[in-house]
This record gives sequence, C-alpha cells and structure tokens, in this order.
Amino acid sequence: MLNRRRFFADAGMGLGSIALTHLLARQGLLGSGVAGPAPFRPVIPPGNPYTARSAPGTARAKNVLLIFCSGACSHLDTFDYKPELIRRHGQPMPGSDRLITFQGEQGALAKSPWEFRPRGQSGKMISDLVPHLGALADEMCFIHSMQGKTNTHGPGENYMSTGYTLDGFPSVGAWVTYALGSEDQSLPAYVAIPDPRGKPQNSVNNWAPGFLPAAFQGTDFNASRSIRNLDRPSGVDAATDAATRAFLQELNGRHAGQFPGDTELSARIASYELAARMQLAIPEVADLSGEPDHILRLYGADQTGSKILDLRTAYARNCILARRLVEKGVRFVQLFNGAYQTGGEGVSNWDGHKDLFNQYSVHGPVMDRPTAALITDLKQRGLLEETLVVWCTEFGRMPTFQKGAQGRDHNPAGFTCWMAGAGVKAGFSYGATDEFGHQAVENVVTVHDFHATLLHLLGLDHERLTYYHNGLERRLTDVHGDVVTGILA
Repeated sequence: MLNRRRFFADAGMGLGSIALTHLLARQGLLGSGVAGPAPFRPVIPPGNPYTARSAPGTARAKNVLLIFCSGACSHLDTFDYKPELIRRHGQPMPGSDRLITFQGEQGALAKSPWEFRPRGQSGKMISDLVPHLGALADEMCFIHSMQGKTNTHGPGENYMSTGYTLDGFPSVGAWVTYALGSEDQSLPAYVAIPDPRGKPQNSVNNWAPGFLPAAFQGTDFNASRSIRNLDRPSGVDAATDAATRAFLQELNGRHAGQFPGDTELSARIASYELAARMQLAIPEVADLSGEPDHILRLYGADQTGSKILDLRTAYARNCILARRLVEKGVRFVQLFNGAYQTGGEGVSNWDGHKDLFNQYSVHGPVMDRPTAALITDLKQRGLLEETLVVWCTEFGRMPTFQKGAQGRDHNPAGFTCWMAGAGVKAGFSYGATDEFGHQAVENVVTVHDFHATLLHLLGLDHERLTYYHNGLERRLTDVHGDVVTGILA
C-alpha cells in the first residue's frame, strides 16, 4: 500500500521533473517534437477503395510483379558463384565442427552439381540449372547479401511476404494497393497466382490484408483454376444478366442516397459492383486461347507428355496470365513457383534436403524458361520500363550437404534475391556472402531493407506509409529498414 511518506516523496520527484522540463524548454534545449516524418495515410473512398491514387514521392515503377519460389531456392546452385566452395568440395567447413542447423548435423562442403558460366555482357556467373534466366543477366540487379531471421518455412514465407514472422500482418501487396489503388477498376488491384501444384505453405497469409481493410486482400486464381462462382447460371442469357446488374446498380444507388456518409454500406456496394465487373473481366484476361503460337513457344507452354513438360506448361500459362494482368494495369501481381509439400519433401517445391540434384533437376527447368520468357515478353511490350519485377524466396541453403544426405539444409544467414525493370540497375550485383556462401558479409540487406526499397521505387516512403491499429502506427517495415540506394538506377 502507498503510505503518506512515499506519496510525498514520489510527488516531489515528479514536480522536480516538470520544473526541469520547463527550464530546458525556455532555453531551447529540448527537441522540437516527435522524431520521424509525418504519417502518410491515403484517403480511401468507401465506395471505390481501388481507385488509383498518386504516390507522394517520385515513382519509378507503376506496377510490381513479385515471383516467389516457395521452399527456399538455393542461391548456391543458381546465382551465387563461389569458387572456394568448388575448390574445397568434400572438406569440412571451417568453424563448423558438429554444426547443427534446422534438420540436424552438417556434413562436408558441397559444390553445386551444376556448372557456373559467364553470362551476358556483364559476365555474371550463373548456373546451368537456370540457363534461360542466365541469358538475361544483363537485365537483372542481384542482391547477394540478403538475411532473414528464421529458418522455418512458414515463418520464413510470412517474413518475406509481410515483414513479420507471425501471422496476422498485411502482405506487401496489400500495403501497396492500400497506398496506390489500381489503374484498372474491372480487375482486382492485387492478384496472387498460386503454383499449379497448389498454394504455398502459409497459404493465404502470403497475400492477406492483416489489419488493413479487407478490400486489400489479394485475389487468388491461376490459369488452370479461375475464380469460383463467376459463371452465369445456365438459364440466364447475357442480355438478361446485364439488365439485372443495371437494375441492381440503380437500386443500390437509391439505397445509398438514403444513408449519406455510411461508409460501410458504400464499401459493401463497391465490393458487389467489383464482383459484377469481374464476371466479365476475369474470364477475358484468363482466356489464353488467343495467345499466338510464338508466345506459347517462348514461354514453353506448348509441350506436354512428361512430368517436367506438364509442370512447365502449367507454370508457363501462369506466367502468361501474370503478363496479361500487368498489361491490364493490375497494381500488384504475386506469382508463386512451388507449393506446400505434396508427395514428399522437395517434390513440389525447392526444399532440397535429401536429394538436391534429382529434385532441382525438375524444379529448375519448370521455373527457368517461363520466368525468363516473362521478363523478355514484358520488355518487348515496353512494360518492363514501368514494372518492377522481383524474384525472391524465404531464405537460402547451406554450403554443406546434410550429414548422411545429398541435399542442403535451411540457411537464413545469407541468400540471393534479384530485381529487374523500373528503377533498378541492370546487369549489377550488390553485396556478397562469405567465400562459401554461408553468411552475408558485405552490404547486408535485411528483408525490411528489401521492402523499403520496393516501396521507394513506387514513390512511397516506408517510414511514412502507416495504418493506425491498436494504438500503434503500424508499417510494413516495423521500426526498421533502409532503402538500398546502391541498387537504384
């Protein structure tokens, strides 16, 4: 209990602090106020939450196409060339005596089963596992010094997609569409395209709105599985359907007029009207039958008859769908390569623990040609100048093989992501891992830095873009992050 003597002692100390503050303020010795820039909270029209909004800063990119390789694609077998790893193949990694990682004890250093060769004018060393992407090395800006904060797939996917390892936070696509809306009002502002084999391990958390308004959740569909319940009933013809929609729109307008200022009602009407527009727009954009033969060949979407060809064609069709969505003005497209484990470890994604050569011999050809074609196609249509293409994965993999296995364990200490297109240097490499590719050691880039840079290229300040939630000014980058200015063109 608080006694009389304690009360007067505490009160006296408090009064002294007030007096000191007054004296310091009179002498100009206090700070000018709360540190940091003023929050930027976009004005969202309730009746049209997807309307295009101008970025407060200078935007180099209008759209984002984010390609996510689920399962943690190995940087050491794709884009991060390590001559010392080749020279010391089969030897213990220095300082790794009885090193225990995610799945257990590590064995010896292991070079990649694929040769690395110089690519393009830049001479960038890239693996034979991804030769088509290698041919585009001069278009890419590689970040070789990425670091994560978890070695578990679910939290790792969350961290790369939302900036947090826990569930319940908005995805980067939700933040972007909250800030900027979309140029096209007949399609969702944010589309997630799951792999043909299924959704990633953390499923909808990768495109969830978190505490942002639900309107900014990604809409998920792909080339083989369109949005459900869009087709007209068989007994209703197109003219009747259009007349019904027009009549409903008139009724909704009258009803909304009776309740001016009711934002929830306006938002509900807007969502139904978007759904009606999607009935017409989604089947059109998802119909790839009009794509010419040379485009199908470019993407590798014209061959079937084996496991690899069937998977590649299905993923290639998703890549074509992604290009069509960007063409239509969809603000943020999230394209997944790899799905949650189905049929065993490493079968349906890049999680190559036990038999990396045989597993990646499937995943590489499936991902490589269609993804390279997507970049080529965007460029030849003039879309790469205003589209930021991002390739990422949840973390990297170890330079050692696991003890008793022929695969690599999880490694968040150093890995590679790359960007291409609007606003980034082309044919450029930034940062580095150590001589074995184990840890990022030069110009370390965190996921928060990565997200801050993505927002910057869209004209958004990651420190100002906020949403007030539960008493906090929440942001994508939490209280961290710096723009990686070294990669900006």
